[in-house]
Amino acid sequence: MSAADTHIPAKVPPPRQAPPPPPEDRRPRGRHTSGGAAVPWLLLAPCLLILALVMGYPLARLVTLSFQKFGQSQLWGFQPAESVGFDNFAKVLGDGEFWTVVLRTVVFATGAVVFTMVIGMALALLLQRVSGWLKVLINIVLVASWGMPVIVATTVFKWLFDSDYGVFNALLSKLPGVDMIGHNWFASGPEGLAVIMLLVVWGAVPFVVITLSAGLTQVPKELEEAARLDGAGSWGVFRYVTLPVLKPIIVMLTTLSVIWDMGVFPQVFVMRGGHPEPEFQVLNTYSYDRAFVVNDYAQGSAIALITVLLLLGVVAVYMRQMLKIGEVE
Repeated sequence: MSAADTHIPAKVPPPRQAPPPPPEDRRPRGRHTSGGAAVPWLLLAPCLLILALVMGYPLARLVTLSFQKFGQSQLWGFQPAESVGFDNFAKVLGDGEFWTVVLRTVVFATGAVVFTMVIGMALALLLQRVSGWLKVLINIVLVASWGMPVIVATTVFKWLFDSDYGVFNALLSKLPGVDMIGHNWFASGPEGLAVIMLLVVWGAVPFVVITLSAGLTQVPKELEEAARLDGAGSWGVFRYVTLPVLKPIIVMLTTLSVIWDMGVFPQVFVMRGGHPEPEFQVLNTYSYDRAFVVNDYAQGSAIALITVLLLLGVVAVYMRQMLKIGEVE
């Protein structure tokens, strides 16, 4: 027998079969989807419950009082509260003093917001150009000033602008030809509100600076370098590169500043010793004055409700701007 006859042919391995398909998931998909959608609401439930307890009842009571006749007699139970419909709103909206207060509040809030955003943006940009230890030191100072209680800050500003012992008058008097010794900043409404505006700006700037500084870290350095290579200066880089990136943050900060400055109360109330004069009245102090000084709680509630509606309009504008930004992105 030859060697060719003794050769055993190699066995061909059988073809590999495909693995069986995994068993179908027979669980209803609708139940899984609904459970996943309910998880965020379950997590938000404690917060929503606290908000409903803390803000729900006061807001409902505010709305109820604004449609009633409610004074001291009703407060002590000598007379029942009477429903008067929209009479309180008609009296408030027909009062010329109310519109003067609204105009004063809008001007005050506009000035405070503009100065807060401009100064905050300038300081945030400067923080990007200083050394690390100096940036940490400035941030510590900003957080300390931001965390200072409003009553303490107001007391400090009252001392700074005191007519007899004020540091600010003494410093201004050192300028050639300037004599501010004994000058009373609160003798007129515009000067006094300017001091209060400075106090509000001083308390709001740290939050704006810290938030914008965090936003500036997200600006791509490649875009800034490309803009400079294209011949853009510092203003061009800021306008066409930095501002578009910071626009959502700027819109948010501006909206929050408007809400806070439209609702300013303790700065004016404490600065004027608990009795703001008519030329110092803003919406919140005006509502408080009507409710707890004149003892017309219904009219004070109506003024407060109108203020809430004005602020809701600001919130609506904010939501619209954020939706536009989301559509562009």
